[in-house]
Amino acid sequence: MGQRTTGSAQDPAHERHDRTRGSAGPHPRGTRRASSIHRRAGDLSQSHNVAGLCTRIREPRGDLPRRGNRTYPRKIPPALRRKNEGNRDRIAHPMSLFSPIHHTFAPHVDLRFWWKRSLLALSPWHWKRGKALNRMKEEMTRRFDAPCVLFSSGREALCALLRSMKLAAGEEVIIQGYTCVAVPNAIHTAGGVPVFVDIDPTTLNLDPTKVETAISHRTRAVICQHTFAIPGPLKELRALCAKHGIALIEDCAHVLPDETGPQGVARMGDAAFFSFGRDKAATGIIGGAAIVRDPTLLERMREEEDRAVDIDTWTIARLLLYPCFYLIARPLYGLGLGKAFLFAAKKLHLLVPILTQGEKKGTMSPVLKRMPNVCAALALFQLSRHRSVNDHRRALTRIYLSAAREHQWKIPAAMNGDLPMQKFPLFIENPETLREELKHRNIHLHDGWTQAVICPRSVDQSAMNYRPGSCPKAEEVARNVLTLPTHPTMSVRQADSLVRELTKALNTR
Repeated sequence: MGQRTTGSAQDPAHERHDRTRGSAGPHPRGTRRASSIHRRAGDLSQSHNVAGLCTRIREPRGDLPRRGNRTYPRKIPPALRRKNEGNRDRIAHPMSLFSPIHHTFAPHVDLRFWWKRSLLALSPWHWKRGKALNRMKEEMTRRFDAPCVLFSSGREALCALLRSMKLAAGEEVIIQGYTCVAVPNAIHTAGGVPVFVDIDPTTLNLDPTKVETAISHRTRAVICQHTFAIPGPLKELRALCAKHGIALIEDCAHVLPDETGPQGVARMGDAAFFSFGRDKAATGIIGGAAIVRDPTLLERMREEEDRAVDIDTWTIARLLLYPCFYLIARPLYGLGLGKAFLFAAKKLHLLVPILTQGEKKGTMSPVLKRMPNVCAALALFQLSRHRSVNDHRRALTRIYLSAAREHQWKIPAAMNGDLPMQKFPLFIENPETLREELKHRNIHLHDGWTQAVICPRSVDQSAMNYRPGSCPKAEEVARNVLTLPTHPTMSVRQADSLVRELTKALNTR
């Protein structure tokens, strides 16, 4: 008989002794376990490369896992294994009670934003006017190679654009059916008539073939909206506008391109307008900008900017309270306390509404306002890290795209992983029921872009010059769309959890 080596893997007695005493000697099974851990670490690292993350896994120390001075058996007892498997769903619950998934709870406000806001709040004498306004204009001009003018919102920037075009009574501006109430309101305030045209469901943007049939001798402009950062049909619309001698205006409220794209956005229109509202591509809490390439139009726009009035100090102070209120309310929303806190703040008029009751009924103030200097400074701060924000949006978009392909969710075909999606839309039947169901899991997917052709659904649709049935595809999209958040305070872990919870909910339907 061959000599048996002491401590070899062939000795059952010694193997049992090693398990009991916690020997750290070499062992084939320990080697297999170590190699398995390394493979899993590599898989996890690759799966999180999209967000620049890497999961660190400790090197196994010897044959058995240790915690402190205690040694645990490699095999988990069956009863404990069943208990762990039963608890796994609870352990992997989408969010803790203090970390909601959401669209609208101050999506840009993190501690860095709050700190910047706090520093700026210490200089109230610079809230209205200051150097940040000029720096903001210079930055926008540098990015888009066109002069820039600033107002307190994107809707005011659009209104100033249309006023500068000297719209006559009854002249028309073509817009798409699935849009925000701010767009038709600005047209009405400038003296024009909005003409709604149906969309292409694969892009959620204007259908160029329908635009051509809607053009008349009264048409003065077409507004190309880049819905949720999906680029509109710029080449086709540019050709149509050149053919008929009308202006092309780009609505960039949902997208702020960076060096990598989307290519062509904000560069092919005669003018473009941007919003720096609370849930836009970048935020200054409030703010709007327009870039203009026509010299005559630019001169008139600057006259409109000079006539704009300053926002009063109390309103600016309320705007600066917004990040503070939501940093307090957001982690408490799952308990119901956050909702009550925000409700009280609104009742006490400490929060400035995004839309006034008059705007929901189709009336917008004709008095344009300046962008406050403090808001321009916040917007500049956001622009300084805009590339990283856009890359974060791209990372979350890729996570959702992967899930959509795996589970065969219906999504707009024009989306791809290179787009910094402002929201990620998918289509399901009866999404409102699903939203209400997910609210009980601290997932809040109400975003104002559903259940209405002119959003939000609290808007008086009849006051907007829209005829029900005139944009059937837009109406179908509004009924069936469910959007997933991609904002900078939405983490990769939250996105993974949302996909998991959404898959469960859809599979039980």
